[in-house]
Amino acid sequence: MHIDKYEKYWIIAVSATLGVFMAALIVGAIVFGVRTPDAEGFVNPNRLGDTMFANPGVRDVGNNVYEVTMTAQMWSFNPAIVRVPVGAQVDFFITSSDVTHGFIIEHHNVNFELVPGHIARAQVTFDEVGEFQFICHEYCGRLHHIMHGTIIVEEVDEFAQVGE
Repeated sequence: MHIDKYEKYWIIAVSATLGVFMAALIVGAIVFGVRTPDAEGFVNPNRLGDTMFANPGVRDVGNNVYEVTMTAQMWSFNPAIVRVPVGAQVDFFITSSDVTHGFIIEHHNVNFELVPGHIARAQVTFDEVGEFQFICHEYCGRLHHIMHGTIIVEEVDEFAQVGE
């Protein structure tokens, strides 16, 4: 009869652990707004020239909102340098053209796995002037360690002068 007693304890322990995990998921989703990233859309990775990724870069869409279209390919991001004004809302649209890559911006809540053809989207507001690095965090081949770039956040007047 000792087996039944220990089995009962294990069932209680496992049920309690699952209950705690489930509560953590619910609190994360409801209280903190944690969501898994969804694909914004899909493109044919062999035909990026026929999509919004034909001319990657930064576009001013008005009302202090900027769109950044970016591609990842072995072993670089295009563009590798992104300039935006401080306080602007920046919408990133990123895809991979060849293999799975990663994309993470330091000191910001942006972390993607870039799957060929899937469009990843993030919305970020850069509240302070400075340079923020982004890197590929998914091993993508021999030169993976050189796959990085920089987001340069400038004062509004400096950004306007560079654009002229």
